[in-house]
Formats: sequence, C-alpha cells, structure tokens
Amino acid sequence: MNTYKHEVKYYECDRMGITHHSNYVRFMEEARVDYLDQLGYGFDKVEEEGVVSPVISIQCNYKTPTTFKDIIEIEVSIGNVTELKFEFNYVMRVGRKTVCTAQSLHCFMENGRPVVLSKRLPELYNAIKAQQQ
Repeated sequence: MNTYKHEVKYYECDRMGITHHSNYVRFMEEARVDYLDQLGYGFDKVEEEGVVSPVISIQCNYKTPTTFKDIIEIEVSIGNVTELKFEFNYVMRVGRKTVCTAQSLHCFMENGRPVVLSKRLPELYNAIKAQQQ
C-alpha cells in the first residue's frame, strides 16, 4: 500500500508553532480513507451498501512535535481483526523520525445495529483480513 502524505497547514498549529495534538486524529482519518480507497472499498462504496464504520477508540503516542509545512508520511496497517471489529495501526514520520504512533478501533453498523462483516460485506472482510499483519 502507498504511504499517505499530509503537509501540516498553518491553521493546524498552536501559538507555539507546533501541530495541535487533536489534528493527528484527523490525519489518521485521511490516511484510513486513502487506505480503504486503495483496497477498493472506500467509505463511499461501503456507505452506499448502508453500512457505516464508527470509531470505537483511538490511542495516540506522540513522539516528536511537527510544525508548519512538515510533510508527515503515514503508514497504515491492519492490526487485530474479528468479524465485528478491526484495528488500524498508524506510524507517522517526518523524514526518518517517528513523530506519532497510533491505533484506531472500528466496528460496522447498519441501521444502528452491529454487522457481522464477513456475512454482510465478505469481499471487504476478506480484503481487510488479507492485509492483517
């Protein structure tokens, strides 16, 4: 999979000139959407099927600050996968320096109820499972 790249915008920085910590969650979403697009199962396609994928939890470990104009390269990989939940892992780097590691946990729902992904969208489940590390 291709690495996602995000250039830090001026408005994403705080008064100290450092990227505000809350923006990393947005960067994770950008990278996750790109990752699923590369798999051929973008959110638009999944939502057309009536299935949504809410975030259940997020964990971020900030290592080194980033600043305006830094290019953050975000590697996305799949962690634990079950029929109801799956985990994305993120490694964010500027150059060779790791600036953040993170995880997000997701489930799938349809009409407000949990979905067993292997039954409802087996192609997506198999594509995600094949990427699991």
